[in-house]
Amino acid sequence: MNLNQELQSLNNRLDKLRRKLAGAEERGDQAIAGQATQEIETITKKINKVKGRTKHALNKQGSDVKSLAFNRPLTKAEQADMGKLKKSVKGLVVVHPMTALGREMGLSVVTGYAPKAF
Repeated sequence: MNLNQELQSLNNRLDKLRRKLAGAEERGDQAIAGQATQEIETITKKINKVKGRTKHALNKQGSDVKSLAFNRPLTKAEQADMGKLKKSVKGLVVVHPMTALGREMGLSVVTGYAPKAF
């Protein structure tokens, strides 16, 4: 299971437990409410761990991309014919600003990273 699927399943479990807690409090069942509260705390900790691993992976990937020797913003024509550009430039990595990696790197335009100038 990858990190996104794990995070989604944990969020689903957390949502179910919150509904269970609300129902138990509405009925006045303290035993079930206490158990649900403890489970919510443990799942919240797990979610934070998974988010930390995701952020670490993005930081590592971003530093790998930034370590490439050359980068520049891509023109609209190059973006339109991305296949031709990727065939002509060996090792090209294109980062869009709206992806998780692009947001992590703080980009504002589509940027290409490559080991050599293109």
